[in-house]
Amino acid sequence: MALLCLPLGAAAQSSGAPVYSVNDNDIESRLTVLERKVDNRADMQHRLQQQIDNMQNELDELRGAVEVHTNQLQKVLDRQRELYLEIDKRVEALKQNGFSASGTATDSTAGSSAAVNTPTAGQPASSSSGASESDAYEKAVNLILKSREYDKAIPEFQAFIERFPDSTYAPNAHYWLGQLLFNKQQWQDAASQFEMVANKFTDSVKRPDALLKLGIIAEKTGNQARAKALFNEVISSYPDSSARKLAEVRL
Repeated sequence: MALLCLPLGAAAQSSGAPVYSVNDNDIESRLTVLERKVDNRADMQHRLQQQIDNMQNELDELRGAVEVHTNQLQKVLDRQRELYLEIDKRVEALKQNGFSASGTATDSTAGSSAAVNTPTAGQPASSSSGASESDAYEKAVNLILKSREYDKAIPEFQAFIERFPDSTYAPNAHYWLGQLLFNKQQWQDAASQFEMVANKFTDSVKRPDALLKLGIIAEKTGNQARAKALFNEVISSYPDSSARKLAEVRL
């Protein structure tokens, strides 16, 4: 039997196998395309991260504005309540002591009115202290939200914390101070303020945001394991907070 010998190329063509021609130019062009895609994706991720950071800062400022307005409203309500109580006391004093025939209050009534105007033993300290405390906090916050004098706000918050360490505004003051230092990339000083919120004021509404910022600082300083642990703590402990969504993005 005669054997039919075909060239290798012909055999490949006859069997239907595809034939590719690969050269260095094709590989280089494909690598160039892939590198361009990777660079574009990295650039897009960087822009998205910047947008997220900007949104977080804007959210912090909006929360601060709400705090200021809430504080102002509370002061108005407290003042209104004091006026009502003062009126009630005066009316009651007039009812008990009566008027003189000329229509003016008697000496006893005048004495009662004077007594009404005299604060009780604990009243002046509480009232002046509360006003001073809220005014000091409001002044510091307004340096951020209204005049945007961030460098001036830092010593104001430091003075507030030193003067009112146990104030109801203390966790917020620590958080704002940490945020100001965070924006200046003073990572260690910022972290100490956020840790105060996270460890000392565990019931504060600022705690999830403080944990998130601690995670970001750990990320920026190269401690990826701590960053991951903090982000996971935000997600597990505060599933309904806005900080949870930002932590998930960071992860």
